[in-house]
Amino acid sequence: MSEQQANNPLHGVTLEKIMTWLVEYYGWDELGKRIDIRCFTSDPSVKSSLKFLRKTPWARAKVEALYITAQKSVWRKKQSLRTEK
Repeated sequence: MSEQQANNPLHGVTLEKIMTWLVEYYGWDELGKRIDIRCFTSDPSVKSSLKFLRKTPWARAKVEALYITAQKSVWRKKQSLRTEK
């Protein structure tokens, strides 16, 4: 594996997995508030969102950034729970 990919938190994670995780973690309402994209606020579905995100680089970048931020938050919470024990 190249050094660049070793440091890439999105390496091996598909856009579909990212969207599914974000919807489970935030729900459509909160996701639409965090990233104001019509496919998240008006009749949302993973399928329609994927179609839009694959064609729209700026929106995909926002979704990927939110995913990374949320993953870090979950990781920090797990770490703090371990240190409290």
